[in-house]
Amino acid sequence: MKLLVINPNISDAVTALIEAEALRSAGPDTELVVRTAGHGVEYIETRFESIIAAGAVAELIAEYAHDDGGPAGSEGAGSAVDGVVVAAFGDPGMPGLKELVDVPVIGITEAALCAAALQGQRFSIIAISDRIQAWYRDCVERFGFGGRLASIRSINQSLNSIGSVQADFKETLLALSRKAVAEDGADVVILAGAPLAGLARELEGQIPVPVVDGISAGIRMAEAVVALKSGVHRGGSFAAPPVKARRGLSEHLDSALAIAQSAQLPTTV
Repeated sequence: MKLLVINPNISDAVTALIEAEALRSAGPDTELVVRTAGHGVEYIETRFESIIAAGAVAELIAEYAHDDGGPAGSEGAGSAVDGVVVAAFGDPGMPGLKELVDVPVIGITEAALCAAALQGQRFSIIAISDRIQAWYRDCVERFGFGGRLASIRSINQSLNSIGSVQADFKETLLALSRKAVAEDGADVVILAGAPLAGLARELEGQIPVPVVDGISAGIRMAEAVVALKSGVHRGGSFAAPPVKARRGLSEHLDSALAIAQSAQLPTTV
């Protein structure tokens, strides 16, 4: 199994954290292709920044999801990857990205929420900034878990570097997690965001409830969904967008859309 793992921000330091945790989490037969967004911002905190990131993620999915060599749709093209993991909490571009390709596209937010829901009734999210809370709350509601959210707690200090958040604020993050359990009634804690990838392993045993790492949840959930072989979207709300005039798209994105649209079942009236 081959998974494409995309960092939707432009930070190579965060990509390194993502890759390290993804390698620790993946099964022995899983090959990882880890890539960083080609444009965007250092880290994503707002709804608008997530819009920018969504375009960068779509470009990478279009480039890698159809073949190993040339552009999507070239002669002999086959599925280069079996699944995609969008490795930013808040899942920029999701669920719309599921319409682009026939392989499962899993966001680490949705994966973490599902993993938390399997382990407890109420969960809390620990985030890296106060500003990010609004976007995260929107995401929880969109995925249908709003009634199970105990709280979102976050760091309320300026970050020195997005790549060093864990080292700089480890004790703060631990304290926030413990407060979520003691004061908010969380049965599960989610350490949100790729900059916190791997921290759950370091804090094992120091928080009195299960702790979910978004990256490891995303990898494991993607492996599980791929292995289910449930089939692909040929109709319904996640089918490829309808054929219509378009212009200005990259070669990869235009080709990926054409492939997805050509595979749809004919519409009956």
